[in-house]
Amino acid sequence: MKASFALAPALRDAAHAVADVAAGRSLADEIERVMAAPGETPRAVLIDLTHGTLRRYGRVQAIVRELSRRGRPDRLVEALLWCSLYAMESGRYAEYTVVDQAVKACGLLERWVAKGYVNALLRSFVRQRPSLETRMRADAEARYQHPRWWIDTLHRDQPLHWEAILDAGNSHPPMCLRVNQRRTPTDDYQERLAAAGIASRRIADEALLLSQPVPVGRLPAFESGEVSVQDAGAQRAARCLDLASGQRVLDACAAPGGKSAHILESADVALTALDADARRCERVVRNFERLGLRATVCTADCTRLADWWDGVPFERVLADVPCSASGVARRHPDLKWLRRAADLPGFAARQVAILSALWRVLGAGGKLLYVTCSVFVQENEAVIDAFTAQHAPGAQRIALPDGAPAQWLPDAEHDGFYYALLQKPA
Repeated sequence: MKASFALAPALRDAAHAVADVAAGRSLADEIERVMAAPGETPRAVLIDLTHGTLRRYGRVQAIVRELSRRGRPDRLVEALLWCSLYAMESGRYAEYTVVDQAVKACGLLERWVAKGYVNALLRSFVRQRPSLETRMRADAEARYQHPRWWIDTLHRDQPLHWEAILDAGNSHPPMCLRVNQRRTPTDDYQERLAAAGIASRRIADEALLLSQPVPVGRLPAFESGEVSVQDAGAQRAARCLDLASGQRVLDACAAPGGKSAHILESADVALTALDADARRCERVVRNFERLGLRATVCTADCTRLADWWDGVPFERVLADVPCSASGVARRHPDLKWLRRAADLPGFAARQVAILSALWRVLGAGGKLLYVTCSVFVQENEAVIDAFTAQHAPGAQRIALPDGAPAQWLPDAEHDGFYYALLQKPA
């Protein structure tokens, strides 16, 4: 690929961001920090280098360990090597270009003494790649590009599908649209996409899967609210709530508002959207404004009922709870390396606490939909089993209206989501 930008500054910026992620910081925050500073790296290039490196993080770490003859290098030099290895394997740049630009990036990082080391290691990789591949297959983290605890957990939880889930976690995510049925029929919008040169396939009533991701600015009538970007797995929520006009509905963990908006596009309901983060609530409001939707948006912790609940029961409750996000890791490739196995019990305890609080605001005969974007049993079936046992016989698990399995695993059409529908006795 012939680049219209200098690769060395892009490698420098990517190395800074990836090094900070390795130190425990959020990739999204680091990208915003880099882009806010004066520089020449295009955002798309920075995202490709950082996301691509972190998708291959287990592999590039192992390669540097195998080839380094001087112990572990300086953190920025190490991150530069990781990013350079990804750039080399991406096929976007010639190998000699990556080597040359990585050496120049050492100077931009003020790591002049590392130039010879970086040059030698990258050239060794080119020469030794076939033998390295054999050694990489014996290293689980290098082969599957996930932390060992994550691999082991999936092997236990999903014995038939664990390798496919790991492969999906290393892939580029699909881009799916939700057509606003209040504004335009799905078939009509698909025709407009085709006229704009954007190929798509209809996979549900409101869902169009794009053949290739595109910037939202290319989507016809996006700003006027005719369409939203929302994964097909996330679009199950509105369909599984069994909505009807006039219902009083709560979305208890609503930000950034995609599921809330889909609820409002699907039925004339009185919706309350909560989130504990005020800035994220602002995003919900902006999404509603773009789509021409109205609801009550409140900044509150859903478990602190006295802070927000007026005592009037809800007929439907959506509990899209905080979780490990293991089903959407390909969208946030830093996430799998920032998570720890010890995080899962904490998520599960929080999830049970949220369910227990929201059960109190659900009216007789009402339905509560529990949702995670996780593929770990500890956050899904185990939480529902614990909750229903605690509230037996009052919490009855019922079939999902769409007839699909509770657990959707990530694949080429959608991310990984878990759904369970509970009903309170009338």
